Order: sequence, then structure tokens, then C-alpha cells
Amino acid sequence: MKPMKFFIDTHNSASDTFPAGLTPEQFESFYVSYEQACYEEEVVPLRVHVGYGEGRAFCFTMAPDAEAVRRAHEKVGLPFETITEVTTATPGDTFFRRSAV
Repeated sequence: MKPMKFFIDTHNSASDTFPAGLTPEQFESFYVSYEQACYEEEVVPLRVHVGYGEGRAFCFTMAPDAEAVRRAHEKVGLPFETITEVTTATPGDTFFRRSAV
């Protein structure tokens, strides 16, 4: 298996990368096909944060690279604004880094 990295991709109805007026029920139905596309591209969907009223979504995934995340989106016709590689920076991560110094 390839080394995995973390990514956040963003969607916004203002830039036509999030369907305007999407309901939780519509999202749930769509997510099944998105999840399948992710697994086909070796992308592990970890969490999706959706602001239905604001028309925005933030998807947190693990993947070998940003290209795999892009391909999963393309398979289901889901546009995105950005795909950004990220690292975790929780208070716990910070505490243990400081303690090691």
C-alpha cells in the first residue's frame, strides 16, 4: 500500500462547486456513489463537514496524493474549489512536540 497523506477539499455554492439548495437527504443519496469512487481511487473518506444553509462543504480524506482525490471527484461529477494536503495540529500534537524539546 502507498503511504497515505491527509487532504481537505472545499466546495462552495458561490463558485458552483456545491449544489445550491442541497438537502441532507440528497447528500446522503449522493454520498454512496462518492464513497465508492473514493475506494476505487484508494481514497479513504474520513469526515465531511457540510453547511447546508451556507452552501459549503469541507471533505477530510486520506489518500496517496491529491491526484487520487481529484479523480474520485471527477468520477461522480463533483467539482471542487481546492484540494489541500494537511497535517494534524491538535492541542495534543502540540503538547507532545513541546514536551520532546
